[in-house]
Amino acid sequence: MNCPFCNNTETKVVDSRETNEGKITRRRRECLKCESRFSTYEEIELLRLSVLKKNGLKVDYDKSKIETGVRKALEKRPVTEEKITQFIGEVEYEIRTKEKPEISTREIGKIILKKLRELDEVAYVRFASVYKSFANIESFKRELDTFDDK
Repeated sequence: MNCPFCNNTETKVVDSRETNEGKITRRRRECLKCESRFSTYEEIELLRLSVLKKNGLKVDYDKSKIETGVRKALEKRPVTEEKITQFIGEVEYEIRTKEKPEISTREIGKIILKKLRELDEVAYVRFASVYKSFANIESFKRELDTFDDK
């Protein structure tokens, strides 16, 4: 593992622990040259996955797209970085456990919405407004009314 500070290739693992219910291993490392510390994360790659977009185009699955959307929805919300990382890991895990070579953006959106509703209602509405393409204020009202049904 290269040190991100001095690019030295000699590092040692100082601490290792499982996160996200054992799905990811976090390793705390120290550079043997500059003595800087940094963390690395290891996770299992279960299968090669394609995403079927609304327009019919197939693209390779990219976890960073989910992370970007989720972080945008959670922007300025009282959710810790640890919770966000755990949330993204849970979404990723649910997608990958479907064990299909292809998943639609619609399915991914449903998974995210289901989990966001439990995590933060404001973030849920933010994400839903983009995912469901709210056209007007009535669309927002209908979505907000679903919270009364809880």
